[in-house]
Amino acid sequence: MGNEMPDSNTAVRGAIVAGGGIGGLAAALALIGRGWRVQVLEQAAEFGEVGAGLSLWPNGVRALEALGVGASVREHALPETQAGFRDVSGRWLSRTDTAELERRYGPVVMIHRADLLDILRRAVPGAALRTGATVTAVDTDGPRVRVAHTQGVSHADLLVGADGINSTVRRSIWPQAAAPRYAGYTAWRLVVDTGPLSAGGETWGRGERVGISPLPGGRAYLFGVASVPAGQRSADGELAELRRRFAHWHDPIPALLAAASEDAVKRHDIYELPPLRSYATGRVALLGDAAHAMTPNLGQGANQALEDAVTLAPLLDAHSTVPAALAAYDRDRRPRTQMIAERSRRIGVLAQSTSAPGRALRDRLMRLLPASVMLRGLAPVLRWQPPRVTTGSGNG
Repeated sequence: MGNEMPDSNTAVRGAIVAGGGIGGLAAALALIGRGWRVQVLEQAAEFGEVGAGLSLWPNGVRALEALGVGASVREHALPETQAGFRDVSGRWLSRTDTAELERRYGPVVMIHRADLLDILRRAVPGAALRTGATVTAVDTDGPRVRVAHTQGVSHADLLVGADGINSTVRRSIWPQAAAPRYAGYTAWRLVVDTGPLSAGGETWGRGERVGISPLPGGRAYLFGVASVPAGQRSADGELAELRRRFAHWHDPIPALLAAASEDAVKRHDIYELPPLRSYATGRVALLGDAAHAMTPNLGQGANQALEDAVTLAPLLDAHSTVPAALAAYDRDRRPRTQMIAERSRRIGVLAQSTSAPGRALRDRLMRLLPASVMLRGLAPVLRWQPPRVTTGSGNG
């Protein structure tokens, strides 16, 4: 695909998607499905994801169904069978009735992030994908968006900024927006070949957590979290740090850490994006982490990016101009995603409690809270349905 996208007065509308992650590819797939010609600019040399698992909640599963890749996702995913929260000795603080959760809201499945990214990448025509293209500047002064990148200059009727928490698109259009802020904790993520596991869930300690999720193919996704200053790294390797912190916790955590390899461990300080005043202006919209990077405590980051994509594309058909459609997208997506981000932040504060009295009170309250109450509390997040909008002219 060349650098020039079609003029807005032609039959085919052109869009540039900055960022080839899960949200960017989902947006490209949704737009292509509605007749847009799309160019995805990915700064990496190839499309890929870190070695980590991903929870697809019912809202995310419905978004993927709407994109037409639900069957492929199910082939590569594993249904969540048992989950909940434990203390470091292994005693349950709260169990999740996964059968009842599925009955109320739909299925929850686990998938490797790389598998989901590959499914989305294969669904997008290869001609729409461009690697090694880093966005450097955005100009919205003309009738179309001008995007400068390391492979040239592209023009389009629409620019979707799906380029992550440190989004160049966001900085170009909203230079006064607050910078990402450190959430107060770091995370280690890894996938371990272990054989089948019967249960997953999280274990909450004092300023520390471990999560386990079975993956297809006898693998398990493991993450550890600790409240520490930003920017730290372990002198003898991150696997050694994980073992020091968590190898004495309940089974199967020690066995998983014993089976892990150093090169499988990825450490990332957790940052979140303060609420933005807008996700869109003119012909530019932000999507996924570029708009609402949130802590992973609700497991909703990728799910919300998928919702963004599935919402944006039909709105562009429902409104007579791109700016009008993006204004509607902002009205729809910003309140919801910011509500979810705030919920996730609050869960992180609770989970990462570093005081002994605070942890004891937290654990006691979790044991007393009925599981049915926790399930009802998920309703505003999980009941989301893909939008059904009336098709308009979609021009301009």
